[in-house]
Amino acid sequence: MFIVRWIIGRIILLLNFIFSPSGPQRTPELQTEIDTSTKHLSLYQLPACPFCVKVRRAMKRDGLNIELRNINQNENYREELIKEGGKRTVPCLKITDENEKVTWLYESKDVINYLQQFAR
Repeated sequence: MFIVRWIIGRIILLLNFIFSPSGPQRTPELQTEIDTSTKHLSLYQLPACPFCVKVRRAMKRDGLNIELRNINQNENYREELIKEGGKRTVPCLKITDENEKVTWLYESKDVINYLQQFAR
């Protein structure tokens, strides 16, 4: 089963590379403003997960620069996701508000809908 998942994951990454969306054309000032408004966000993800690819493609299409946290490469990210988020499910968006309150948003469709408020 591992081999099948690995092969499918590589196909997903290849197709994502070939058909990668382009981001919007913005002034540097507007992009800096958007980057500042999204600096409190982190996406916990796996590179070959199809739902994570869906979220990353939406982020690229909208020109959002959000920190990506690969839970397979960094054990601290994985432990934080499980301990604070409650489960080891990706994609998961960590939202930290101005009072340092953390909200964990699961489900790719919900994450994409949330992120659309930052795209201008």
